[in-house]
Amino acid sequence: MRRIVLALLLSGTLAAPPARAGLFDDLGAKPGLTRITEGLMRRALADPRISATFADADLPRLHLLLAAHLCQVAGGPCKYPGRRMTEAHAGLHLRPRHMNALVEDLQDAMSDEGVPFATQNRLLARLVPFQQEVVQP
Repeated sequence: MRRIVLALLLSGTLAAPPARAGLFDDLGAKPGLTRITEGLMRRALADPRISATFADADLPRLHLLLAAHLCQVAGGPCKYPGRRMTEAHAGLHLRPRHMNALVEDLQDAMSDEGVPFATQNRLLARLVPFQQEVVQP
């Protein structure tokens, strides 16, 4: 019996189920993450809870860094070229309320792109550890 199954597997007749797409693909790969990043930036800059945080930011550079960071965190082929999170956010005096606002804006951006809630949670779960580096006590 094992020989028959092995022969069928080798011949391609009995194909393995397709592999589940990774988070990067579930978010729409680079095009999807680019749109999510654009939506996030648009929302964050208009969000009175956090817009002041970006007053002195180089917005085009921030967009590129954020897109690369999200891509890398999602398991994509990108490499985040920016500074460590603690360095990049030093002096901004960010509190949990700021992080919560940004997460809400990110969720809205993902929802606008049709990203299912479960997929959104998979990305957010990967971003949670960065809160310790970004939020100041």
